Amino acid sequence: MSKPRSLDLPARTRAYRLATSRQEFAVLDSRPEGAVRGTVLLVPGYTGSKEDFLGLLDPLADAGYRAVAVDGRGQFESPGPRRTSGYSPRALGSDVLAQASALGDGPVHLVGHSFGGFVARSAARLDPSAFLSLTLLASGPGRVGPEQRTKIRMLQAALPVLPPSWVWAATQWLDGRDPAYVPDPPEIVAFLERRWFSTQPAQLIATGRQLRVEPDRTEGLAALPLPLHVAYGSGETVWAVSELAHLARSVNARHTVIPGADHSPNVSHPGELARALTEFWSTVTTAPSLPTRR
Repeated sequence: MSKPRSLDLPARTRAYRLATSRQEFAVLDSRPEGAVRGTVLLVPGYTGSKEDFLGLLDPLADAGYRAVAVDGRGQFESPGPRRTSGYSPRALGSDVLAQASALGDGPVHLVGHSFGGFVARSAARLDPSAFLSLTLLASGPGRVGPEQRTKIRMLQAALPVLPPSWVWAATQWLDGRDPAYVPDPPEIVAFLERRWFSTQPAQLIATGRQLRVEPDRTEGLAALPLPLHVAYGSGETVWAVSELAHLARSVNARHTVIPGADHSPNVSHPGELARALTEFWSTVTTAPSLPTRR
């Protein structure tokens, strides 16, 4: 999971519930002080939340972009159904379309981190005209690697039968056994625990399954009529770096590797990531004018 290094809300950022045609979603909305160059919608990954982008909001606003990070349905502070059927790729993609529309700024730049990349590409496939570009941040063409699949399978098996507090304690124990583990500050631990208990178990089960079984979507991504960007850290481990590099080449995407970053450049290297994103967006001039695919 992504772990924000600070929970301080940037001065230009407002937390509120965004009303859409589908439901309300908890968002963090950061606006530049001067002219707005564009709007960015940031979609978090598995076990994550909008707070995963806290470090990125100010750099994007400094560059002139309105940046909106969202909790998807069933994630942290956004409500969601208790049945796994409510978290299909179409449902999650349709939510993103509703969010983009509710922002009221026309087509937006879309960024999906990890599983959020799956959600973002589902939205782009449903209606590419809603977006100016698509960035897949530390998000591969298909299912995650073997080690991650094992971890998710264990979580999926435990969630329906064990109390959430037991599952949380087990995840913390496993983290502590990692030789590279560094204890988090108390306020971050408290936040992570609150986020865990606020997220719908059905969301974790359904989206975890997608991460385990998702087929390779390279062909579909290449067919999208959008400027594409594949970005990740040099220390990425959830997907093989070679797999992500191959994806970027195969879909003719802009390709960014952030030195020293791992699975969450949005947390560890927000300044470098913001520069890479804004350089990519500066090459995007117009939105696609195409029929909606339903």
